[in-house]
Amino acid sequence: MEAAQANGNLLDVNNIEVVYNDIIQVLRGVSLNVREGSIVALLGTNGAGKTTTLRAISGLLKPENGFIRDGYIKFNGVDITNRLGTHVVREGAVMVPEGRRVFKHLTVDENIRVGSITRKDGGRQIRKDHAQMYQHFPRLSEITHRLAGYCSGGEQQMIAIARALMAAPKMLMLDEPSLGLAPLLVKEIFRNIEVINKELNTTILVVEQNAKIALEISDYAYIMESGKIVLEGPSRELQDNPDVKEFYMGITQAGGRKSFKEVKSYKRRKRWM
Repeated sequence: MEAAQANGNLLDVNNIEVVYNDIIQVLRGVSLNVREGSIVALLGTNGAGKTTTLRAISGLLKPENGFIRDGYIKFNGVDITNRLGTHVVREGAVMVPEGRRVFKHLTVDENIRVGSITRKDGGRQIRKDHAQMYQHFPRLSEITHRLAGYCSGGEQQMIAIARALMAAPKMLMLDEPSLGLAPLLVKEIFRNIEVINKELNTTILVVEQNAKIALEISDYAYIMESGKIVLEGPSRELQDNPDVKEFYMGITQAGGRKSFKEVKSYKRRKRWM
């Protein structure tokens, strides 16, 4: 605990290397920090290693024959390197995985209640938090008894986030929350993320391919490529970075957009490669 308070970081990932099946190295010396109370974005294209980084933090590598071979992860001052996911959740770090994984044969309300299964702080606080979920996601209050499998993609994403929040996390990790959602729903989800951060005082680490919206709501951001962090900084600074604009927003200095073919050919001129 003292270490976390001394540097202000709730999460410290230090130079980790992740290997699958004792052979395939996916992460190569990844280091990142998440300050308590902040929103931190982890950006990058498919295959960059973003989801593996979240799984390493969340203790979800072992089911896929992965492990942290080098480096360490500390959460709230506690070493959670290669710990199981149940232990990590009890420490207060909860992940919402990619793909809106809900219990399809349970109702919306039952899905939300499942999130409190690890809590030991009494029924009164759990009931209070349960009611609060419907305040944060009013759309869900209209479909409490509907089977989650019959809900829309946006509704399922809200269910998954509400379920995770019912575990009363110190830090919420979101893996591609905008994936497959319509633009209006993406804006609504990210507005909810900002509210959760401010009103529930929940630290947030969000993995996202939509760099534009992630940089708009986050305080600090990291960019990954090929299993490494290649760029980091305050989100406002990265928004103005010409390389970030070029490769993650598709915006040229002239204000236009490049075709995919042009971006591929320009890739050789990246300043961080």
